[in-house]
Amino acid sequence: MTTLPVIGRMSANAKTATLAALLALAMVGLGFAAVPLYNLFCRVTGFGGTTQRYDPVAAAEEPVVLKDTISIRFDANVSPNLPWKFYPEHPTDTVSVGARDMAIFIAENNSAHPVVGTASFNVTPDQAGKYFTKIQCFCFTQQRLEPGQQMRMPVLFFVDPKIMDDPDARDVQEITLSYTFHPVDEGKKAS
Repeated sequence: MTTLPVIGRMSANAKTATLAALLALAMVGLGFAAVPLYNLFCRVTGFGGTTQRYDPVAAAEEPVVLKDTISIRFDANVSPNLPWKFYPEHPTDTVSVGARDMAIFIAENNSAHPVVGTASFNVTPDQAGKYFTKIQCFCFTQQRLEPGQQMRMPVLFFVDPKIMDDPDARDVQEITLSYTFHPVDEGKKAS
């Protein structure tokens, strides 16, 4: 007759199985945390052209407006699964560094039914992303357009004057703000 191991003492196989289970649980947890952690990293560092979002409550003071100017190019794209026309009202603008400015994008639903879309965005060159700050943007919410409806969507933004102190970004002459609209349910092809 075999005796059971004393509680607190595990066999080598039991230890290995427990360790493997704990490792698997840790990997699943990291898998779920990866997207939010990556998004946080991009927002903080501007990695990959991720823009900053302006919070007037958290901001200690308004940015100083400089005499330096920078050209902003606006790019608009639409997923093939979204039956919209989407474009900037003006494709370029020249802004003073630190000054608030506004761009208008226009979206039109070319289908015979309501469609909900959401925009993803980025800024190039990548090193300018952490200095391009959006105050208000249609990309923060889903947009619903009725059949044939056209909507003007503003983006309020500024280029942080700190860009002039960054040796990797101070020579940037043009920043491109690019949006791509996608249907909220990518798996369902809109007609």
